[in-house]
Amino acid sequence: MDIVGAIQVSLAQLVGPSAIFYALLAIGLNLHFGYAGLLNFGQIGFALLGGYGVGIMTITYEQPLWLGIIVGLAAAGLLALVLGIPTLRLRADYLAIVTIAASEILRLVFRSTASNGVTGSTNGLFGFADPFTNLSPFDSGKQYSFAGVKFYGDDLWAMVVGWSLVIILCGLVYLLTHSPWGRVLKAVREDEDAARSLGKNVFVYKMQALVLGGVIGGMGGVFNALQTKSINPDFYSTAQTFFAFGALILGGAATVFGPVVGAMLFWFLLSIPDVLLRQAAAGPDPFIPMTEQQVGATRFVLLGILIAVLMIFRPQGLLGNKREVQLDAK
Repeated sequence: MDIVGAIQVSLAQLVGPSAIFYALLAIGLNLHFGYAGLLNFGQIGFALLGGYGVGIMTITYEQPLWLGIIVGLAAAGLLALVLGIPTLRLRADYLAIVTIAASEILRLVFRSTASNGVTGSTNGLFGFADPFTNLSPFDSGKQYSFAGVKFYGDDLWAMVVGWSLVIILCGLVYLLTHSPWGRVLKAVREDEDAARSLGKNVFVYKMQALVLGGVIGGMGGVFNALQTKSINPDFYSTAQTFFAFGALILGGAATVFGPVVGAMLFWFLLSIPDVLLRQAAAGPDPFIPMTEQQVGATRFVLLGILIAVLMIFRPQGLLGNKREVQLDAK
């Protein structure tokens, strides 16, 4: 069994494009859940609008890429407004129900044959990322190696842009959460009635957090579309939101770098058993008789057990503070 090879592949996942995508989703969820106490189970819906904003504007309407990015982010913000207006004055579970339903409705609408002329239906959209790729200083077909960890030029360029965006957003979250606005947001999370009694407009603060977190989720969708150079509606399933929640819980909610660390560890810990199990199941006389589908399911089971154990012994996550987020995992 090639342990060194498995570690190298896992290190590539640790800092690769997938970790960036889920870090962006988790940063948005952190504003929603960690700082504002909002249960958003449809973060992937914001990412869908971000990605399709790029694809539809550039492919269907033949507009420049920068305009597609703006439209995608604006659509994500608009979705947050539409979902927040009727639900944020109600209990938290109403927002959870509405967001998960909205994300699934969007996915089904975008993959329907009736929208084929605009969204490409189940075939999706592709061929819109050339302006982004052309900016790359790296050779697209060349493979770059760093201590045995290999990346193609296009992925390396996406990582440079993606991690730069993550750092900028972490700085923004730090400034916001250490400002008077952030302190009010935490007060709303802890006790809405107390914040309201001090004259704070709870609805407005929650709406601002929902829109900002949704736009950050839209940035994740834009990044994923440009990195993969394609958009397919079936990718934007509800499971992606729960992967992002898993990353947030793993790293620690209500922390600046928790979502980022959690996303990196999520894919690192998911990759190691995947590679090792595939090696053990390969060949005419496999050490572990498992199919590829069983390997894929088993890696999620193992990671789920790890997160469950973490929730029992350290419910605030790796970087979290119990005083910030009290979760009863027992």
